[in-house]
Amino acid sequence: MTNLMHGFPPSPDAQVTLANWRKAPHNRWAFQHVRELVPSADIANDPAAVRALPSAPVDLSGLQIPNGTTTLPFDRFLAETDTDALVVLHHGRLVFEHYANGMTPDTPHILMSVSKSVLALLVGILAGRGEIDPEAPVATYVPEVAGTAYADARLRDLLDMRAGILFDEDYHATGGPIIEYRKSTNWEPLGPGQAPSDLRSFYATLTQRDGAHGRPFHYISTNTDLLGWCIERATGQRYADLISEHLWQPMGAERSAYITVDRLGAPRCAGGFCCTARDLARIGLLFAEGGNDVVPKAWLDDIETGGDKRAWDDSTSAADYPGLPMRYRSQWYVLERPSPMVFGIGVFGQSLYVDRKNGFVMAKLSCQALPVDEPMKMLAISAAETVRGHLIGG
Repeated sequence: MTNLMHGFPPSPDAQVTLANWRKAPHNRWAFQHVRELVPSADIANDPAAVRALPSAPVDLSGLQIPNGTTTLPFDRFLAETDTDALVVLHHGRLVFEHYANGMTPDTPHILMSVSKSVLALLVGILAGRGEIDPEAPVATYVPEVAGTAYADARLRDLLDMRAGILFDEDYHATGGPIIEYRKSTNWEPLGPGQAPSDLRSFYATLTQRDGAHGRPFHYISTNTDLLGWCIERATGQRYADLISEHLWQPMGAERSAYITVDRLGAPRCAGGFCCTARDLARIGLLFAEGGNDVVPKAWLDDIETGGDKRAWDDSTSAADYPGLPMRYRSQWYVLERPSPMVFGIGVFGQSLYVDRKNGFVMAKLSCQALPVDEPMKMLAISAAETVRGHLIGG
């Protein structure tokens, strides 16, 4: 289907709606037009302070990407992983850029769960300013969780995905708590006669645990959205405004971004951030360059070297990254290599990879058919390592 949302009006089979926007092939259009489907809040950049990305093109066309027992030519990797945009930086220079499916350097695209990694940088900034304490109980900032399974959780439990909350993040579910969660964020249409919900009220329904807080890694997006609520309460400001003031403008974003919100303005911090591929790469560059007095270097050092490796090794998620030595810290994954690679990953193929030691950044935005595609995820990690090796000569 190539003519999505073409025509006045589009034909029924070409219409992208709230009911189908995350399903292929409709996501090819939707992921570049999210704010036309879901309410959003603007994240302003500063046009007078854009961080330049000097061009220094490198030919990657001859690369062969390891893919299990075979290899895949680089152009086929881009096509088979439904890549809308790929931007590669090396020591601050733009060495490779690719766009497809109507995407351009100026097109914002949804980051899905890479949004979580963006939030973590804001937490680090606010912690450095003394405006939020990552070790404090969640209830310090949001007393409303007192009657929920989050009652005695700490922000650190949320940051490291170690809160003992009973919640099944099943992206293929057609009913149950995850669907009600999506409805509360405006990501899913209400059922017939169903009363409108909202994200903050949804937390009152999370009353059961599946273990103690501080348990092994257990990935659930509700942790991140609750962190967003804590941030807004701690500062008395909207999340979108905080990101703009403390991260987006200081880092030199080229374009404004936006984030989806519920009917009462609560931000979808876990997955609703939308920006250009170049600006996503600038986030990686900020990380690679040690924060540049925007994000405290100590916070980035802790992401790269901190965390409890056993919490990862004892989790069910470890099996999803076979053969890879991994950790998770403050909403970022860490691939333990001689030069560690930190990365954020989102459903449908979104990713951001950073190697601080070698000044390497790769941002990838995609519209894959499946929300979770393990072979495609491993192929993208393989591609990041291959491109990095090519650039640094190893």
